[in-house]
Amino acid sequence: MSRLKKKKAHEKEPNLERWLVSYADFITLLFAVFVMLYAMSIVDQKKMEEVQASIQSSFSGPQTLTPALKVIGNKDFGLIPEAVEPPVPVQSQDEAAAAAEAQEFSQIKDDIQNNLQEYGAKNEVQLTVNERGLVISLKEAGFFPSGTARVQPDALPLLDKIAISISRHANTLRIEGHTDNVAINSPAFPSNWELSTARANSIVHYLIEKHGFKGAKLSVTGYAEYRPIADNASEAGRKLNRRVDIVMLSRKGAQGEALKFDGE
Repeated sequence: MSRLKKKKAHEKEPNLERWLVSYADFITLLFAVFVMLYAMSIVDQKKMEEVQASIQSSFSGPQTLTPALKVIGNKDFGLIPEAVEPPVPVQSQDEAAAAAEAQEFSQIKDDIQNNLQEYGAKNEVQLTVNERGLVISLKEAGFFPSGTARVQPDALPLLDKIAISISRHANTLRIEGHTDNVAINSPAFPSNWELSTARANSIVHYLIEKHGFKGAKLSVTGYAEYRPIADNASEAGRKLNRRVDIVMLSRKGAQGEALKFDGE
């Protein structure tokens, strides 16, 4: 009977929260996976820029023929070099056109110089190629009597040779008159302004009337004594300053003329 009276052992209650342990483990593992994926996807941008700059500086020499390397990847997987073609310096169209134009002016200069040597008038004309174009300087001693604006007859054959050489080209021409700093005061020319402009006009009229140059391609300027190429303190310098320049304008020089005209 004592055994019957003995109380039955108390049964344990079922643990209904055991699933939380597995769920927490799963969430922790999932979080770890996302952290790893995030870390793998981040590129050390500063480090990449330093590596790219180092590689570009190594392959930027003028004689380097080896293709440059483009670096891709990240800090976790390492750097993956990808071969790409190095940039080829291309001459701009303006630079190429300017170089071709300068070469053309040099050829015209050589042509005129050959004619001058045949004519025996090398010292009466000075030729210069610069940014403005081809400058053909006609010295007063060879073309104009002192104090006058009419081209002397002996100089006309030489002027014809120059006109023929430049007439083959469509460049705009600017005729510029210059004097020294010795003042002139006559009924025809009250100052050096009138004298320099009149001499330039004489050349323009001759080019139009004798050689058929188009007026739209010509312009006239008188600078008096204010554009010297030599020191007016000596007779030799004043002799060089007394001149008429025929300027065969380059494209850049012609654009400057157009801008000046529009501004006026």
